[in-house]
Amino acid sequence: MRQRQTSRPRLLQAMFDAFRLPDLRRRILFTIGILVIFRFVAHIPLPGVDSVALQNLFEQNAMLGMLDMFSGGAMRNFSIAAMGVYPYITASIIMMLLTPIIPRLHALSMEGETGRNRINQITHWLTIPMAGVSGYGQMILLQREGVISSAAALPTAAMVLSLIAGTMFLVWLGELITEYGIGNGISIIIFGGIVAGLGSLVQQGYFAAQSVGIPNVVGYVVIVLVVIAVIVIFTEAHRRIPVQYAKSVFKGGRMYRQSGSTHIPLRVNTAGMIPLIFAMSIVIFPSMIASYFVAPAGADPNFANYIQNLFSADAALPMGLFYWGLYFVLTMAFAFFYTMVIFQQQDLPGTLQRQGGFIPGIRPGKNTKEYLDTVIKRITWAGALFLAVVAIVPFLAREATSIQVIQLSSMGLLIVVGVALDTMKQIEAQLVMRRYEGFIK
Repeated sequence: MRQRQTSRPRLLQAMFDAFRLPDLRRRILFTIGILVIFRFVAHIPLPGVDSVALQNLFEQNAMLGMLDMFSGGAMRNFSIAAMGVYPYITASIIMMLLTPIIPRLHALSMEGETGRNRINQITHWLTIPMAGVSGYGQMILLQREGVISSAAALPTAAMVLSLIAGTMFLVWLGELITEYGIGNGISIIIFGGIVAGLGSLVQQGYFAAQSVGIPNVVGYVVIVLVVIAVIVIFTEAHRRIPVQYAKSVFKGGRMYRQSGSTHIPLRVNTAGMIPLIFAMSIVIFPSMIASYFVAPAGADPNFANYIQNLFSADAALPMGLFYWGLYFVLTMAFAFFYTMVIFQQQDLPGTLQRQGGFIPGIRPGKNTKEYLDTVIKRITWAGALFLAVVAIVPFLAREATSIQVIQLSSMGLLIVVGVALDTMKQIEAQLVMRRYEGFIK
């Protein structure tokens, strides 16, 4: 197959080549169409919401601003898609952690495609109460702030059911993308929400340039670009473990020995963004609980006010060090925990032994398991430290540039870069599978 010479970058060239194939072009356009539907749904507001009070609340609460970016503006409008697909993500994480613990779920995971479909069905059912609890919690918070005036049972139930329906509708759209589009549908939905919220960052940058000066804004942009480059490097980084296979083949009445070699790519950042989600859930939980007991405006602060300030991302130094330091430590801890859970579920030593593979110089069985465990623990130190540093980048950027108004999310950067890389890889794989000469080298 001859190579086509081009001056365009490889990924950009892959996108041009993909649009030349009718079936692949149809998949890409289908994905874009689903994202357009998602954006329409994100702007359907729930009734009974005071939009002015909601806007003021978002200006006062930076955490809500970050959640709004993840929902693509749906949270700021408090639309039926305000929770996005995050209840489904939470349910998926819970199921992933429970699978090796509960024997029935573990047995289902070993039943191939049928078992995976059953676990996926249970995950969908678990998403419904998760979405209901999350939606009701959001409504209680907004009622306390005067955003939602009515607290009657019927309007509250209708709004909670609408939020659940919005989440399940987005999950369905994501599965349509997975089946008929390109890329992982749920990840694409999250990606679309984050990218849709990036427009507000331009406006925030304009106001920041007026308050702190253009050099600080340029420095902020440089930090973001460096972080993106580091994310790309660590997302693609892996340790190759050489593996050899030996098998016997009966041919022409004689037995022949055949061998082959390959490698196992152990990713440096096996856990992905999951440790950030776990760590953030823990560090913001005390502040959320304390918000129900804080003293009203004008009264003397109580212990709940202290806890809310202590676990606030916007707290000034030195109190802010506690929040970001705890976030750093928890991210590293969860990176190790989640990596080891995933690695144990994969059971690479058992898979190698069943397929007749072995690592040169390492005995199969227990010795292979100990060797792989040692390797994954060593490289996870680099992955955990990377995630922990990325987690506190918003704090470092804020202190280095004195910019307070730009809502930089390290988790958002991880998601955007990771989904973009994964989607482009899938497009490349589709091109290679079709033996398209414009891409194959």
